[in-house]
Amino acid sequence: MKKNSRYRFTLFCCLLLAMVSCQQAPVPERAQARPAASASPGSSKRTTETYGPARRIAVLKDPAIKESSGLVASRSTPGLFWTHNDSGDGPLIYAFNNRGDRKGVWRVVVAGARDWEDIAAGPGPDRSRSYLYIGDIGDNNERRFDIIVYRVPEPKVTAADISSTKRKPLVTESAEAIHLRYPDGKHDAETLMVHPVTGSIFIVTKVAFANPSVYEADGPVSSEKTITLKRLGELNIPSLLGGIITGGDISPDGRRVALCDYMQGYEIVLPDGAAFNTIWTQPLKPIDLGKRKQGEAIAYRLDGKALLATSEGSPAPLIQVLRR
Repeated sequence: MKKNSRYRFTLFCCLLLAMVSCQQAPVPERAQARPAASASPGSSKRTTETYGPARRIAVLKDPAIKESSGLVASRSTPGLFWTHNDSGDGPLIYAFNNRGDRKGVWRVVVAGARDWEDIAAGPGPDRSRSYLYIGDIGDNNERRFDIIVYRVPEPKVTAADISSTKRKPLVTESAEAIHLRYPDGKHDAETLMVHPVTGSIFIVTKVAFANPSVYEADGPVSSEKTITLKRLGELNIPSLLGGIITGGDISPDGRRVALCDYMQGYEIVLPDGAAFNTIWTQPLKPIDLGKRKQGEAIAYRLDGKALLATSEGSPAPLIQVLRR
């Protein structure tokens, strides 16, 4: 989110939080929070029927990560994660582990950074490799005719890479620029997801006091020409904020979708035996993500047994909720 709109949304959210400080937004009875039997230090005391309490397991130790706006688990290195800053930082991705330790900084070659909002992982042209997808999809004023998703092979991280910095980054392989266009006008969006098998790209728009829309580019996605996205429908977000969705991820097994806004997280579960796109018609279950200054990133752990979230601000917390 760009600065001018960030201040408006922060004020907007503060007013809403003041209104609901003593009362949560109503949710379906089966998804209501219930007290945890116990909680670790730094944990939120609330749980859901699917996830335990939110626990801050680390802070991100790289001072250059000031506005963590996207998050994804490495598909090639267990315990490694990738993030990036919001607009104004340049085409840089940052690696860290589950203790928040710096693992390196990379400049994404042949990529611009107008308004990076989310990052995902998935298959690409070489099926033997993992790829990172970086969403330059922010459009607060809804002026962009096209948005761009950059696809780049996931860098191999070594112990020596820790010496790289924002000022002296390593470089990735050349990225592909995938140009996308909405079929129904211009939209702001901060949520990018990639299916782990098909490589289909999904974008969820960001709107206040209304339902956000889901759009898809069928995988495998080519970068040879501009692709017109398909609108799949709307999501019914159980929140006073409406559809201010700021991040998302598809689980590595393709069975779950996680989303977040400034207040909390949500999860959607695919029914057994159903085609993936039926997931968008399923109910969203709220998930407590603990205290975040401005939450814009959520991701599944590589094993799919936990969700992790970060927040803008420095040092950024790394929050984890374990699946029951």
